Amino acid sequence: MLDTLIQFSYFAAAVLFIWGLKQMSSPKTARRGIVWAGIGMVVATLVTFLLPGLHNIALIVVAILLSGALAWWTGKRVAMTDMPQMIALYNGMGGGAAAAIAALELVRLVTRDGEQLDLQVQSLAVAGALIGAVAFSGSAIAFAKLQGLIKKTLRFPGLQLVNGLLFLALVGLGVMIALSGNAFDPRLLIAFFAVGLLFGIMMTLPIGGADMPVVISLYNAFTGLAVGFEGFVLGNPAMMIAGIVVGAAGTLLTQLMAKAMNRPLTNVLFSNFGGGGGAQAEVEGTMKSVEPSDAAVMMAYADKVIIVPGYGMAVAQAQHKVWEMTELLMERGVTVKFAIHPVAGRMPGHMNVLLAEAGVPYDLIFDLDEINPEFPTTDVALVIGANDVVNPAAREDPNSPIYGMPILDVDKAKNVLVVKRGQGAGFSGIQNLLFFRDNTRMVYGDAQKVVSEMIATIKTL
Repeated sequence: MLDTLIQFSYFAAAVLFIWGLKQMSSPKTARRGIVWAGIGMVVATLVTFLLPGLHNIALIVVAILLSGALAWWTGKRVAMTDMPQMIALYNGMGGGAAAAIAALELVRLVTRDGEQLDLQVQSLAVAGALIGAVAFSGSAIAFAKLQGLIKKTLRFPGLQLVNGLLFLALVGLGVMIALSGNAFDPRLLIAFFAVGLLFGIMMTLPIGGADMPVVISLYNAFTGLAVGFEGFVLGNPAMMIAGIVVGAAGTLLTQLMAKAMNRPLTNVLFSNFGGGGGAQAEVEGTMKSVEPSDAAVMMAYADKVIIVPGYGMAVAQAQHKVWEMTELLMERGVTVKFAIHPVAGRMPGHMNVLLAEAGVPYDLIFDLDEINPEFPTTDVALVIGANDVVNPAAREDPNSPIYGMPILDVDKAKNVLVVKRGQGAGFSGIQNLLFFRDNTRMVYGDAQKVVSEMIATIKTL
């Protein structure tokens, strides 16, 4: 009877995980999905205490209470601009937990009650440990890069050869452990995890900040896969289903992100940003600036305005001011829409989260394919902190590192306003041709301050 209750509870938790993930596919239902998935996690956690032979219950309860309190505190305090770092860190923790489970099972001389583990189960334990260790250390480096703790990318001649040798060594050690049966040498496991953690670090260090959304998504998939493998090792259906679903969703999202950049995943992981091989075309023209008040007048008397948010808006935490300005424009009869590029910001859906936090209705937010045909009929396109995702070089310059990447066709609008702190290049280090176009005007300054000045001007008209 107890076993039936446990298995049914795990099944119910898995259903809640799947339902929650399905709800998260839409901004309108994402909050509800998180709640349902959270309920599923509570069910899975509580029913685990009913497992026969469970030891160290007091230690488990203390760990849950401490970690839960820490997660609640950090979740409440973290700024929306730091959300990508937190996601990267939590992804890594999931991978590290899966690796720790595998290590525990393997350290127990890969036996249960004197019986040697099945070769398939032992191989899955090793695979989960490998993927989890790489996801843990790789996510830690991604966190450090996004947090600004690591400000340089590590690239040197022969880097890929070094990484290739590390990977071969990691696979070789894994095969030796998987085939070792119960004749297990713990030193082999230590070497395995050391190489796995080092490989995750070396694989992530060369990747630039512009590729971080794809990397975070990839490590999310790794974590899910590692958890799924360890679910098979423990015979836990909730872990199996949750891990497989998260791994599959993360893999699909990674593919979509790479497609949005028009780059294969191998190019993201093993090359510099983009694939151009020649010298970039020389920039023609000059940057022309305009005061926030003049920019506000342009938008106030326009028929249609499209706003393109980017990481600069996140840094300035200007999303609430942007929505306030949008409401004022709409009260004047201006049609306002928001255009979101799939890789805008530092994680998948970053801009959508910020706009949702500010209360922007979902029916005003459009993705690249939906909004691009509307730019030629747009009076003013307002770019707030976006850079590489609006660079016409992706369409026009075959030698540009971002050539071929789908972009928002902002340059086709009648007038373009770009809110930017200074004249520097984007995260990829590529000069933006949009800034030099005849129909573009630069509005220099902190996004929140600039938009506040725009709001003040609109109110006086």
